[in-house]
Amino acid sequence: MQSSETLRRQYLEAMGIPLWERRSLVTDTHVPTLPGIGTPASTPPTGSSPDWTALEQAVRSCTKCALHSTRTQTVFGVGNRRAHWLFVGEAPGADEDAQGEPFVGAAGKLLNAMLAALNLKREQVYIANVLKCRPPGNRDPQAGEVEQCEPHLKRQIELIQPRIIVALGRHAAHSLLKTDLALARLRGQPQSYQNIPLVVTYHPAYLLRTPSDKRKAWEDLCRARAIIAETATS
Repeated sequence: MQSSETLRRQYLEAMGIPLWERRSLVTDTHVPTLPGIGTPASTPPTGSSPDWTALEQAVRSCTKCALHSTRTQTVFGVGNRRAHWLFVGEAPGADEDAQGEPFVGAAGKLLNAMLAALNLKREQVYIANVLKCRPPGNRDPQAGEVEQCEPHLKRQIELIQPRIIVALGRHAAHSLLKTDLALARLRGQPQSYQNIPLVVTYHPAYLLRTPSDKRKAWEDLCRARAIIAETATS
């Protein structure tokens, strides 16, 4: 069986991140091998509470926009409900609509690899979307749909109280930050949502089409980890 460090190195190599061996008495600039800072060493229970049960029911029965008429099922979110890391995508795709879980297709596998490169497991973070229902044909979310669905995500954030939010892709960033600035202008800039630090990076589906930007995505994730480290010591 492969060790966790061997798997992590494979994930980093798949993302195009060079690996450097540590040298004694030399300033180390390689990718840290520390666990995902700010993440519980063991995943706490994620059982339902009355607040979560009520929210899940509200999402499941929601008919506020037209997407309810074309969905197979709602895609609520998955992961540790006391997570320090919250990853937010734009909307479910076909696989997510079929399975009721976000990021389960090829983009989900890449997201899992990105997490593993941070020494994080999918079960240690929380993953959700701005929209809880799939837009027909995987089209972009519409402003009215985002407006109707955002209270569900906002309530999830209130319950989770994450230390960092990572917006995956342009639509998630625009929805959370209420801006239409290009992704390139949002990346690397101090951002926040509901007073929680927010880091903007590329959507895994985009990285599958444009693997040359994986290095930039890794820089964004390292920036998010640094923010968590700062909040943990402040």
